[in-house]
Amino acid sequence: MKLLLPLLFTSLVYSATIKVAVLAPEGTTWAKNLKKMAKEIKKATNKKVKLKIFFGGAQGDEPDVLRKIRVGQLHGGIFTGKTLGEINGDVRVMELPFTFYDDNKKARSVLEKLTPVFNESFESNKFKNLGFFEIGNVYFVSKKETKNLAALKGQKIWAWEGDKLVESMIESMDLISVPLPLPDVLSSLSTGIIDSAYAPPLGILSLQWNTKVGYLIDFPLSYSIGAFLIGDRAWKKISSENQKKVLEISKKYIGLVNEGNDKDNKDAISAMKSSGIKFLEFPEQDQKKGKELREQVIAKLKGKLFSEKVYNLFNKEL
Repeated sequence: MKLLLPLLFTSLVYSATIKVAVLAPEGTTWAKNLKKMAKEIKKATNKKVKLKIFFGGAQGDEPDVLRKIRVGQLHGGIFTGKTLGEINGDVRVMELPFTFYDDNKKARSVLEKLTPVFNESFESNKFKNLGFFEIGNVYFVSKKETKNLAALKGQKIWAWEGDKLVESMIESMDLISVPLPLPDVLSSLSTGIIDSAYAPPLGILSLQWNTKVGYLIDFPLSYSIGAFLIGDRAWKKISSENQKKVLEISKKYIGLVNEGNDKDNKDAISAMKSSGIKFLEFPEQDQKKGKELREQVIAKLKGKLFSEKVYNLFNKEL
């Protein structure tokens, strides 16, 4: 019996069913690749690691998922924007407004170089990062025609409740912020509680905001990323050998999601144009104004949302 106890203990510790929640709906490129990833992980680890994935916001908005991880009801999820920043504020330097514009190649390069630094912060905050997702360029969509930055003033713009970066940007642009949870945006556009919102093209389409707006400002505000995070307690239940397998397989499928996501964002732009949404271009002076607004946002958040050390590393890579 004494000889059997260590073997039993090892079996218990190094077998894990990891419950994760994502906002991506069933049928999307995300969902298809995540299902394949879960299947391959299960096979490669001889069923020692199983991913149970809840799609389409079945476990609530991202803040709900994070809360459930912290109380042990879930073990991981894909996080973006505000919620990602609550776990690791340093990551949000990647989303500073008016930084990359539409140069996604440059954004990917900077993200790749800073990933070890970001991952160190995740681990100190008791999360393991399986990999970063490229969500895409973020655009304003509006119910009203908006020909320049000045025309945005007076519009009621959605801000993800508690998102310090977006709140700082809206404040710097002298706009009217309406903080709301993400699921409330569609109905709020319908009822006029808000006039405009922001998201990557695929998000605008999948959240059905395109049915409530008439205009898209064809001027990328920022570059949005996400991360597939597993809580430390669940990660430690996986043997080191299987951890390596999970990371290798995750890297492959996250790469496939990113490739598909890039195509899906381009397809979403085409679909919105075909549906009659008008794409508005800001004048050149407003593009220059964006750089001034960026500096204001950095001044408000450096040393608060993200550390000065990481910002300096980020700036150096730029």
